[in-house]
Amino acid sequence: MSAPSLASYIVKRPFLKRWMMPIAQWYTDASGYRRLGLKADDLIPEENDVVQKALKRLPPKEAYDRVFRIRRAFQCSISHTLLPAAEQTKPEEDVEYLSPIIREIEKEKLEREDLDALVVRR
Repeated sequence: MSAPSLASYIVKRPFLKRWMMPIAQWYTDASGYRRLGLKADDLIPEENDVVQKALKRLPPKEAYDRVFRIRRAFQCSISHTLLPAAEQTKPEEDVEYLSPIIREIEKEKLEREDLDALVVRR
C-alpha cells in the first residue's frame, strides 16, 4: 500500500509550490534517468494490467522509441557509462506520453465498474 500523495495539495498552494519546485527539480536531476536518455514515463513498471493496456494503445513510433530508450539505458548501465550530453534527455523533452493513457484507462475501468454495479429498477 502506498502513502497518499501530497502533490495536488502542494500544487494548489502557490507558496508551497514555489518552495518545493527547486527541490523537485533537484531530485529529478539527481535521479539520473535523463542522463541515460530515459523519460519519466519509461520508469513506470510494466507488470500492471492497466500499464499493459496503455502500452498497447501507444502509437507505433512512440512504442518503438520507448523500447529503444530502455535498451540504450540498459546498455549504458551494463557498460557503466552515461550518454553524451547531446543524447541525454533534456527537461523540455521529458513530457508525459504514457501517464495520460493510464489515467484514461483507469477512468474507463471505474466507469465500467460503476455500470456493472448499476441496479435497474422497473
